[in-house]
Amino acid sequence: MNNSRQDLTLYNAHFIDGLVKAGVESAVISPGSRSTPMALLLTEHPDIKEYIQIDERSAAFFALGLAKVSGKPTALLCTSGTAAANYLPAITEANNARIPLIVLTSDRPHELREVGAPQTIDQNRLYGTHVKWFAEMALPDAEESILRYVRTTAAKAVYTAKQSPAGPVHLNFPFREPLLPEYDGLFERLETDRFPAIHLNEGMRVLPQCEIEELAALLQGKEKGLIVCGEQQSEGFEEVVVELAEKLGYPILADPLSGLRSGAVYSDLIIDSYDAFLRNDRVKQEAVFDVVLRFGAMPVSKALTQFLCRHAGKVHCVVDGGGGWRDPIGVATHMLAADESAFCRLLTSCLKEREDTSLWMRNWIRINQGAKAKMESIGEDQELDEGTLFYEILQRLPDPSALFVGNSMPIRDLDSFFFANHRRVRLLANRGANGIDGLVSSALGAAAVTSPLYLIIGDLSFFHDLNGLLAAKLNGIKMTVIVINNNGGGIFSYLPQAAEPKHFERLFGTPADLDFSYAAQLYGAGYEKVSDLSSLDTAMAKAERADGLFIIEAVTDRVKNVIAHRELWEKVSQEMNKLTAGDDFWK
Repeated sequence: MNNSRQDLTLYNAHFIDGLVKAGVESAVISPGSRSTPMALLLTEHPDIKEYIQIDERSAAFFALGLAKVSGKPTALLCTSGTAAANYLPAITEANNARIPLIVLTSDRPHELREVGAPQTIDQNRLYGTHVKWFAEMALPDAEESILRYVRTTAAKAVYTAKQSPAGPVHLNFPFREPLLPEYDGLFERLETDRFPAIHLNEGMRVLPQCEIEELAALLQGKEKGLIVCGEQQSEGFEEVVVELAEKLGYPILADPLSGLRSGAVYSDLIIDSYDAFLRNDRVKQEAVFDVVLRFGAMPVSKALTQFLCRHAGKVHCVVDGGGGWRDPIGVATHMLAADESAFCRLLTSCLKEREDTSLWMRNWIRINQGAKAKMESIGEDQELDEGTLFYEILQRLPDPSALFVGNSMPIRDLDSFFFANHRRVRLLANRGANGIDGLVSSALGAAAVTSPLYLIIGDLSFFHDLNGLLAAKLNGIKMTVIVINNNGGGIFSYLPQAAEPKHFERLFGTPADLDFSYAAQLYGAGYEKVSDLSSLDTAMAKAERADGLFIIEAVTDRVKNVIAHRELWEKVSQEMNKLTAGDDFWK
């Protein structure tokens, strides 16, 4: 082996082995020339599971889905130039959603930069503030201090990506030609004894006992409280937050991504139809709380957000184990940097037992049950509008399973129609930046880790990431995609733009008149079009038996869908007026 090839081989091998020793188990690789040494050695390492995706934008979202479900940092590798730029949308999502990614971009050596060399752009700090850490790596060298440096950098990258709040890191690798390492069987003979593994440990944030006791005293004197739970990652949170709610006598307004609407934890204290009943003016005005404890990301529901804003000035405590500033509505009075589960356990231990359920709690349970009964009546509708379709799909998901939902209308219909239950359905979405890009790829990355997985997505979001479907074929992944095809951007029909018909369809509705059966043929997927409940049953059964990718297309009407949703919300509002009639309901 000549010196340059030996330098290239050992440098990359020790870096990759350093990633593995630090806990990386998977890598997503896109083909390219400049990334050859890293790609070959990632594939050769016995403890790395590699996935291939040709399109870098889709590859990055695929890696995000892997890391989201596994909870472990995923490595992501591409060649130089605009390939690296295509990672940006997924990196912004990972940063906002706190998903650990190890982004590895290959680059031209320094002498080929800014001289007109092909496939060369400025990759230093390419992702700006959207990554937690950036490092421009040294050129390959097999000198012992450099090998120690790359192993240490690998460990630091993993440590930084995992450290709460988790997120992406970026390492840029300049490589000179030749680019072929001596990779065959390398890791069986790689000498690592003189490079001991670095142990990476992190403690959780815990508030001092005196502050917990002060907060307990404050809350104990406030009967009218709410617990609001969004998406969060604290282990064991679901059980301990219910125990805290029982001690305080506060209802839990649980976003579908909070983990509280399905699984072993079930309680009447979990309020799941607030998005429907908080649209009622009387409830919004009269259900005045004294204090809110909020955990995790901001929930999906706009009605809930407006309700919290309406009563700004009350005690509003935001608890975040990542120590972030999660207050987009600007109402926080207490920012508490503490692990969510540990916080709940400590606070619960400081509270006195309640003798009985308060009127406040009973009223929240009562209006939630009333609203839920009206929302569930959508299952009586034989016409397959989007609400009915969503509700019926949810009833047919296997136990256990995972459901990934698209943004815009699907995540909102999930909020409306996924009611708290005992079934083990894991709910997933990309709610960091809330974009419609990369949803197919993210779901496929998740499906590589957990199965069976279903993706419910709108037609425009599906079109936006059709390239992502190739990952199922390249990596042998099974997933069912349910496309709600309303021929355009359905969510805009609910917004003020819909009242301006002159340019609405061209600028916002954007009907594309797509038939996704051709996409199924292109990517070798099974396909069924559904138009009623009988055909939905047939399609779901076929999808369950399929070995790989299966696409179910449901054609709906945007105008009828808006009418159906608004009629349902009106039914809920009328029920709320009946239930809360009288001046003393919230007293």
